Amino acid sequence: MAEAVVTMDGWCALHDMRSFDWASWKVASEEERKKAVTELKELMDKWQAVEDAKNGSHAVYKVVSTKADLMFMFFRPTMEELEEIKTELNKSTIGDYLIPSYSYVSIVEMTKHNPLDDGKDRELSPQVEARLKPILPKWEHACFYPMSRRRWRDYNWFEISRQERTRLLYEHGMTGRKYAGKVKEIITGSIGLDEFEWGVTLFAHDALQFKKIVYEMRFDEVTAKYAEFGDFIIGNYLPKEDVDKYFAL
Repeated sequence: MAEAVVTMDGWCALHDMRSFDWASWKVASEEERKKAVTELKELMDKWQAVEDAKNGSHAVYKVVSTKADLMFMFFRPTMEELEEIKTELNKSTIGDYLIPSYSYVSIVEMTKHNPLDDGKDRELSPQVEARLKPILPKWEHACFYPMSRRRWRDYNWFEISRQERTRLLYEHGMTGRKYAGKVKEIITGSIGLDEFEWGVTLFAHDALQFKKIVYEMRFDEVTAKYAEFGDFIIGNYLPKEDVDKYFAL
């Protein structure tokens, strides 16, 4: 029997995609719209205060495709806190216009032993805390997608040895290192939590880098043989300062 990987786990994560009811928004009163936008900005201030205290992180992105209009990312220590954030957003005035289109629940995850560093124990690394409890970079573009490992008869990820998995992930990691400074990545585990097994969140200053890194990684053996992907969702950063402009008619 193959040996299970030992993971270190950090903050819980919710990727909350919403479509916006522009038709209803257009016929709402100016007073209603102003109240809704003000409440959203107040919520964003509240989320920022949590981030400043290093008790969580958040980011809001405008989705480019028609899969959604907005992508809210929340990272918190507990699932209870994620549910409270979602419920508070739903109860707000702007929540009346936010239609759930997709969501993903997961937990920030790192393997205990780093395949890129001769399998050394990551618990001894001072950078571990920052990676398990990440402050989301407010870069111009974000990409989220879920993925799983294949369990086919001939290509079953969960049947190969730990040594073979380490070799494959080392090759994969070396490809990723080529994009240092261009792409930031956060891996979250979702086995038993959502439809796929992992969530991948990428950030970049240039959205073209998403295409480049994902394409190049398709040629890594671990991806070519063992990877299954869900939908890719691309967004442009929405800071609080631009909220009024986004919702203006």
